Amino acid sequence: MIEHDSVRLLRECDAGVKMGISSIEDVLPYVKSAKLKDYLTKCKGEHEKLEREIEKRLDRFHDEGKKPNIMAKTMSELKTNFKLGINESDGTIADLMTDGCNMGVKSLNKYLNEYEAADEFSKDITKRLIKLEEELTREIRGYL
Repeated sequence: MIEHDSVRLLRECDAGVKMGISSIEDVLPYVKSAKLKDYLTKCKGEHEKLEREIEKRLDRFHDEGKKPNIMAKTMSELKTNFKLGINESDGTIADLMTDGCNMGVKSLNKYLNEYEAADEFSKDITKRLIKLEEELTREIRGYL
């Protein structure tokens, strides 16, 4: 049961971290503020570090991980393109990123509770990803 829950939790983290990286990549070309661009670039790097850790751990379980849900990814891209088409501003970017982070935090907490038999390593990675998402929303509040 521990291995089963650990793999499932790591898969959700894998999908979530990939979605976060993709979302940051989608908005970076539109960022006007050098400070915001630097922060998002740094945050993307932190996501990529976690992604490598998750993939390494999943490899130990002989699991290939999980890609983000295609429908969620498509809807996110459509929302990003629509909102930036109307208002290409750092405020719009902060709004989009805040919404995405809030959804990620909510989902990850749900999975943390659902897969309670997961090992501590998997729970720790999940908590670190949640913290990263929460920090991102705090850091960009000034752009809302």
